Amino acid sequence: MDLFEKITKNSMGSLGQYADMAEGYWIFPKLEGELKSRMHFNGKEIICWSINNYLGLGNHPEVREVDNQATKDWGLAYPMGSRMMSGNTDYHDEFEGQLAEFVQKEAAVLVNFGYQGIMSSIDALVDRHDVIVYDSESHACIIDGVRMHLGKRFAFQHNDMESFEKCLKRAKRLTDDSKKGGILVISEGVFGMRGDQGKLKEIVALKKEYGFRLLVDDAHGFGTLGATGAGAGEEQGVQDEIDVYFATFAKAMGSVGAFLAGNAQVIKFLKYNMRSQIFAKSLMMPLVIGGMKRLEMLRDDPSHKAKLWENVNALQSGLKSRGLDIGDTNSCVTPVYMHGSLYEAMALVKDMRENHGVFCSLVVYPVIPKGMIILRLIPTASHTMKDIEETLDAFEAIAGKLKGGAYKEAEAEYASNNDLTW
Repeated sequence: MDLFEKITKNSMGSLGQYADMAEGYWIFPKLEGELKSRMHFNGKEIICWSINNYLGLGNHPEVREVDNQATKDWGLAYPMGSRMMSGNTDYHDEFEGQLAEFVQKEAAVLVNFGYQGIMSSIDALVDRHDVIVYDSESHACIIDGVRMHLGKRFAFQHNDMESFEKCLKRAKRLTDDSKKGGILVISEGVFGMRGDQGKLKEIVALKKEYGFRLLVDDAHGFGTLGATGAGAGEEQGVQDEIDVYFATFAKAMGSVGAFLAGNAQVIKFLKYNMRSQIFAKSLMMPLVIGGMKRLEMLRDDPSHKAKLWENVNALQSGLKSRGLDIGDTNSCVTPVYMHGSLYEAMALVKDMRENHGVFCSLVVYPVIPKGMIILRLIPTASHTMKDIEETLDAFEAIAGKLKGGAYKEAEAEYASNNDLTW
């Protein structure tokens, strides 16, 4: 069979099969305007709950001034080449030192992108004799990193400590028998879909008995959780027990890039063995200098985090008081769980965007089970109480219509003329 013929016969994949009817609106939508709580979509102003700019730093005037000046001073090309060959600078080293100190680790290393960085770190940390034990609801970047592993791997049920320990026992039997490998446990500080924190405190309580090392992806916890903003480990009082700490700049920092932090020897090993960094161009200078400015504001001005949590608490308590299900979230990530068909979900979201001016991410099958709908909201420090009240009113309205079967009519209409209209 021809390779491309196979693509066509498989209907473009699990998500691609919806491209013709969904692209540009439900999938690959275009948000326009300044990064703030109200942007533009499809020619209308909407309240935007779909960008991870937690602390509002992505468009902060002080940050933009530093970004602009760094771009003027250095351009977007410098430094050229990979960091190992020709792309290292004092600024890169300085930023790594600041990050390590902030997350209470000995050393840190920058990586160009979060997805790329976590995959490459997993690949570097383990060989075929080692065993990986990971949460079944880990982000796709972790799953893809684990898939690259040539040895054994076991997925435990999400945040289920009984399932986790069963996997540990299997892993320990293998490593004890081979006497060649170790165990790497991987969890997230905050799970980006459900919004619940990984059970890091319970996980580290088993470290001594099973002798594993712990890698935590804290993309959504960094800058938002903990007394200083150092993340889920600080929030749960176990930051020192995280062996390799990972976070991205694409969430609380409103930028591009990521880092890993931990024991100085381990970080040095990663620095010399992460293929995605050895063979890729160094992080460009404006992102490094701009990143230091963002870290300074995150670290030295707690008002951004305080405002974020004021908004989080108002939004989440308001949704619950209106009878909406937000699950077990204990972070800023705010999922709203509903039940209905794919077409009901599409109709519901179109209603919300066109008639209520509220934009949030839609999650349906195959990401989650059939018949389930998640509308995920990301509160930020940039949102206002007016934004929150209008959004709560919108959710109350669409939940009532969904329960009353109003979107079933839209489903029938779509089936007849392939157009969801209101």
